[in-house]
Amino acid sequence: MTSTTTTGKRIVVLGAGYAGLTAAKGAGRHHDVTLVAPEERLLHRIRQHEAAAGRSRDWPAIGELTRGRTIRHHRARAVELDLAGHRVRLDDGTSLAYDTLVYALGSRTAWHGVPGAAEHALPAERAAEVRRRIREADRPGTLAVVGGGATGIELATELAEAHPDWTVRIVAAGPVGGIYSPKGRTHVRRVLDRLGVHIHENTTVTGVTPDGLRTTTGPIDSDLTVWAASMEPHPLAAEAGLAVDERGRALVDDHLRSVSHPDVHVVGDAAAVTVPGVGTLRMGCATALPQGQYVGKLLDGRTGKPFSFRYVVQCVSLGRRDGLLQLVHADDSMKPTVFTGTMGRLAKAGIVSAVFSALK
Repeated sequence: MTSTTTTGKRIVVLGAGYAGLTAAKGAGRHHDVTLVAPEERLLHRIRQHEAAAGRSRDWPAIGELTRGRTIRHHRARAVELDLAGHRVRLDDGTSLAYDTLVYALGSRTAWHGVPGAAEHALPAERAAEVRRRIREADRPGTLAVVGGGATGIELATELAEAHPDWTVRIVAAGPVGGIYSPKGRTHVRRVLDRLGVHIHENTTVTGVTPDGLRTTTGPIDSDLTVWAASMEPHPLAAEAGLAVDERGRALVDDHLRSVSHPDVHVVGDAAAVTVPGVGTLRMGCATALPQGQYVGKLLDGRTGKPFSFRYVVQCVSLGRRDGLLQLVHADDSMKPTVFTGTMGRLAKAGIVSAVFSALK
């Protein structure tokens, strides 16, 4: 039987998000691991909406989270992969040799070629700048959140609740919260209405200017535009020659190894992971964290089984006083059951706390 554990002791992990950090911690129990990421502290991505609204706190340093493991945190960015030579070139001029590479560079905001979007909108991951722009504004203005999925909904509700003097809009190409069950969509709409958020559904943004949006339903004014439309994988995998799908996500086998370069494991948003009976997993913390945990165990020799996964719930924050917990089938399709209000909020908070605990 072909071994599924590492063939050498030089393990390099690219990215310290949910997948990369958990993979490094698992492998670092008995192997020397170099974790490459420019951040000093954890970027708790599923709480970026709180950071944008000024309700965040400093998260632990990566060094604190990796204490007790043989992990060296190299603060730099990977800029080139030499897959044949088993080396990673970094933006600080150094290069690292590896026997096994864990590629976990995740995803970033996709602008979809919309004119002016990259110049005049702030992506969701620049939450600190959103907070600063609101704080430094000479008067309350109009804020538009582009995107009707979970990220956009969380941003719009959090910002509207934290800054009631601002006019908040949510702009979506389809129905806001369209992925949820009818009960789930109804509750999301009810909370948005209660918080005074202006809803622009079935509205495609065709351009972004300093003063607002050009859309298929007419202009929408905005003093500050936050872009949360969708995400795309980091391009380095495709540029390096890893086999990727049409979206640029690396194709992997049932042990999360690149199908073209089996000495490279790919996890998180960067990977196109297909699970029998479930399908290709969506991007997000819910799928990234278990992938990282799995690869950590695999490289540490604590499992040799194929990766398995089943969806259970989807959850979304709706400000500080409300939330939605949507039950789903194993393949992520919606069940009719939802939990809302205080129960939904507490369930979401519990899940977020569990994620943070898994990273400690």
